[in-house]
Amino acid sequence: MLLVAPMKKLCLMVLASLALTWPAKAMDNALRAGLMKLDPETRLEQRCDAEVLDRISQDDHNYKADRVVAYAFATPQMSADAIKSSGAAFRSKGQWYRLKFKCQTAPDHMEVLQFRYKIGDEIPESDWAKYNLYD
Repeated sequence: MLLVAPMKKLCLMVLASLALTWPAKAMDNALRAGLMKLDPETRLEQRCDAEVLDRISQDDHNYKADRVVAYAFATPQMSADAIKSSGAAFRSKGQWYRLKFKCQTAPDHMEVLQFRYKIGDEIPESDWAKYNLYD
């Protein structure tokens, strides 16, 4: 039982790494299989996190998003197939930025149906520890 949390964390880290390697719209079979092993709520979170990273990096080449924290400044609102986070943060090139996003998936949480985001201000490094953001 004590290994469940570390194993889940490891699995999430591997999935996040894989998500950076493949475009969100053309998910690899290995990433798909990994996501399907997660409980539905975690799968929704991870699928939307992958979409955040993919879209930001594709839409604006000034950013190379490699980490997202949906709950950095506020608890996200979740429904069966969607996440709305007004207090998220993402990391790019070692710097953290505020972020708002809304992500809606298909019922299996594998396909993103709707996605919107807005990048906010840079977060001062002096605030990172306060919001559990790390380099």
